[in-house]
Amino acid sequence: MLTVKHLYLERHRAAQALQACSKRHFFRARIGRLAGLALALALAGQTPVSHAAGDILAGKATFSQCASCHAVGPSARGGFGPQLNGLFGRPAAATPDYKYSAAMKNSGIVWSEKTLTAFIKAPNDVVPGTKMRFYGISDEKKIANLLAYLHTMQ
Repeated sequence: MLTVKHLYLERHRAAQALQACSKRHFFRARIGRLAGLALALALAGQTPVSHAAGDILAGKATFSQCASCHAVGPSARGGFGPQLNGLFGRPAAATPDYKYSAAMKNSGIVWSEKTLTAFIKAPNDVVPGTKMRFYGISDEKKIANLLAYLHTMQ
């Protein structure tokens, strides 16, 4: 004989089972979506949070110091400074939409992690006579973060 208490317990167990099934389905679907995103980012050569030794989001915040002169992204154009898309592996003074100084044109630099780190630390020491009026960033972590962010603009 089923009592009200038994009916309540059966209903409660069924609800718990349904809830557990829904949670498993939710988490499996979520993990599947995250795995797909991670795979797509890996295939694109990017990681969602960090690149090399830097943090992309912190690098984006550091880039705000550069954004008054430089632009990145799909609509980036040269302004007070050249646009910085596709910077790694690019020779210095190579974008056609910015008028570079003679010093930068004759520098022979090809931008890499090493050359950019040195330039960001002390632009005038690396390219004496550059038009870039910036005193540099001495914090290694900030530079690593900035470079990680710039890597996403390739």
